[in-house]
Amino acid sequence: MDKQDSQDRRDKPDAQTSDARPVLEGPDIARVVTRIAHEIVERAKGADDVVLLGIPTRGVFLAQRLAAKLEQITDRKVPVGSLDITMYRDDLRMHPPRALARTEIPGDGIDGRLVVLIDDVLFSGRTIRAALDALNDIGRPRAVQLAVLVDRGHRELPIRADYVGKNLPTSLRETVKVQLAEEDGRDTVLLGVKPTAQQ
Repeated sequence: MDKQDSQDRRDKPDAQTSDARPVLEGPDIARVVTRIAHEIVERAKGADDVVLLGIPTRGVFLAQRLAAKLEQITDRKVPVGSLDITMYRDDLRMHPPRALARTEIPGDGIDGRLVVLIDDVLFSGRTIRAALDALNDIGRPRAVQLAVLVDRGHRELPIRADYVGKNLPTSLRETVKVQLAEEDGRDTVLLGVKPTAQQ
C-alpha cells in the first residue's frame, strides 16, 4: 500500500468507523465534562488561576465546554484558549504536511497560572509531549495538568492524565474516534478495528 492509499484512508473516516461501536454517547460525554470540571475545582481549590488550553481540533471544543461548566460551578469566567502543536510534533517527516491550527492564549497569559491541557484521546503521549514543548515557548505556568476524554493506553512516554473521562483498554488493531457536535454533528466515542491492507 503506497502513501497515497494511506492518505486516502485517513481522508475517509467512515471507512474506519463503519463497523465501530459507540462506547460513549452524548449524555455520557456531558456527564464526563461535568465530573472533570468538579474534579478541577476540587484539586485546584477553586479555579482562580486556572487556564484551559485545548489541543486542536476536538480538544478545543472540550476545553470550551469545560470552561462553561466551570463558570456554572464557580460563578466566574475561566480563561480558555487553544494550543497548536503541529510544528512541535516528532513525526512531521513521517506524515503528509498538516494544516496549521490556531494558538490562542488568553490575554493574561499563562505565567504563574495552572494550565490544564485538554485533548480528546490520550494514546502514545507524543501529542502531549509536543504540547509541553509548545507551552515552554509561550510562558512559564505554575503547573501543568492534563485532562482527556478517553485514555486508550499504549503509552510510549512517561505521561499520565490528571483527569480522565473514560479509561478504555484497546489493542493496537483498534481505533478510537471521538466525534463532537461542533465538528461532526453529534457527540459519540466510537471503538472500531483498523481496516486491513488490501493485497
